[in-house]
Amino acid sequence: MQGESPGETHMADRNAQAVERRMAGSRRAIRVMRRLGALAAAIVLAAAFAGFGSASAAGPETAAASSGTPHAPAADAFTICADQTYALCAAAKCTMFNDVAYCSCDVKKGDSISLTQTFKNGDVCDFNAKGPDNGYMVSTFSTPPSVVKPAGDQAIYTCEASTSDGAYAQCDGGVCFKSSKGQNFPGLGKLENNEIVCACPTVTGDPDTAKIGYQIVGPYPCQDSFFNFCKSSKANTDNGSPLYVGAPTGSAKQLSRKLSGKDFRFNQCVEGG
Repeated sequence: MQGESPGETHMADRNAQAVERRMAGSRRAIRVMRRLGALAAAIVLAAAFAGFGSASAAGPETAAASSGTPHAPAADAFTICADQTYALCAAAKCTMFNDVAYCSCDVKKGDSISLTQTFKNGDVCDFNAKGPDNGYMVSTFSTPPSVVKPAGDQAIYTCEASTSDGAYAQCDGGVCFKSSKGQNFPGLGKLENNEIVCACPTVTGDPDTAKIGYQIVGPYPCQDSFFNFCKSSKANTDNGSPLYVGAPTGSAKQLSRKLSGKDFRFNQCVEGG
């Protein structure tokens, strides 16, 4: 195990464009290959919307969220959502049910970044802006303080492309349900009042075809046993399987830079390092 090295930083920079293509490509593949999972999430979402009556039923984040749809362009395929309430799932643990990962995420307020996710009425920021009055919010990205040196008590674990066949949740753009805050959820236990369940598609590593690996967040100092979540024997899409939110290697560094213009130093764990 070891911390972040200059070589790893250089590799993340060099792979930045590949990371963006992989994230966008993964989203397209998910839409084709996970239709049943998306349908399951849509059914849950429809049921949730059926219970929403008026803005007065919304939670405390309603007043805090901007009434407009502020957003700013980031480079290429990403959009920055300014001063909105959102779900941060970057370090979340999840449980599987019917091909959908349900993840325990943190409710945040401020700036975040996401794949643009255009649709006929706007983009991801417009979609999220309607959430506070309608009982939902969207999972977008900001830098999780828990992995930032020197105070962070979590680390980014790299699952190597050549050996990792585990599943992870890709939560960017996932929809989250305010009714789940503070509740018990199977496989996740009792949520805090500032936690929310988000429905996310999954990606499964394929050592035969993957060009770059993926990263998940786990405990720090580094623990060898946590690399079991890079393997399908531990992290898979079976009902009840535990897994973590992940993204292609280098995504956290790249998105943090796009959002804030800063280069953060992360706690990192590399198998056998």
